[in-house]
Amino acid sequence: MIESRQNSHLKAIRKVRRSKGDAALLEGEHLVREATRSGLRLAWLLLTPQQAETDWGSELLRSPLVGTSSLIAPELLAEVCDADTPHGPVALCELPRRGVETLPLVAGGCYLLLDRIQDPGNLGALARVAEATGCAGLALTPGCAHPNHPRALRASAGSLLRLPTGIDAAVEPLLSHLEPLAPTLVGLAAHGGEDPGTGALDGPILLALGSEGEGLSSALADRLDRAVTIPLAPPVESLNVAVAAAVALFERRRRQRTGGT
Repeated sequence: MIESRQNSHLKAIRKVRRSKGDAALLEGEHLVREATRSGLRLAWLLLTPQQAETDWGSELLRSPLVGTSSLIAPELLAEVCDADTPHGPVALCELPRRGVETLPLVAGGCYLLLDRIQDPGNLGALARVAEATGCAGLALTPGCAHPNHPRALRASAGSLLRLPTGIDAAVEPLLSHLEPLAPTLVGLAAHGGEDPGTGALDGPILLALGSEGEGLSSALADRLDRAVTIPLAPPVESLNVAVAAAVALFERRRRQRTGGT
């Protein structure tokens, strides 16, 4: 039973929170179980005695994908969790993040290019929407929140464990990598773009979404092939970036399912 704040696992948690490397902290039953279901190996697992006695806790303790497991006092687990209302358990896994060359080439696919999305919660929500709408991958420009951030992982509900994600993505290398697919570079714009129902989102696309406060960078906006604007009833002028992505991507999916009508 871990009862000291100086325990090596707790020190490791604090260190990982300060880094942006390949180590990822997974918090909560859902995310930890999604990791093992995805075949990810957990270096270690911390859970309270009460959690260990549940059916899911027993399942995790028996999993061959869990390296070592330790019981921890509930108050210590709550202290090291990032969530506002921590539930535990907490696990550590290696989740390497590389560049755009890791993105698979999927004929007719849709890829999201996230330009300086700084809120980890928005990044996680975008990943969840992307996976739910069948996107082939995410590309994150420099300045984006890291996909291994605990809040991003939680908000993604497991999608960031599965969805191919390239970091430090510059536009030209990304387009070069995707060139065999001949994707259209489409941006979501607050004003002046086409309606999402016109077909601008059909076919292979790279859909660019800008930062929460500034939108797309001017360099990226100048590089677009097409722009799409979601029509909003006044006086609302904009949507949360994840909500806007969901509107556009589900419209694309609807058109795919109905033959573009």
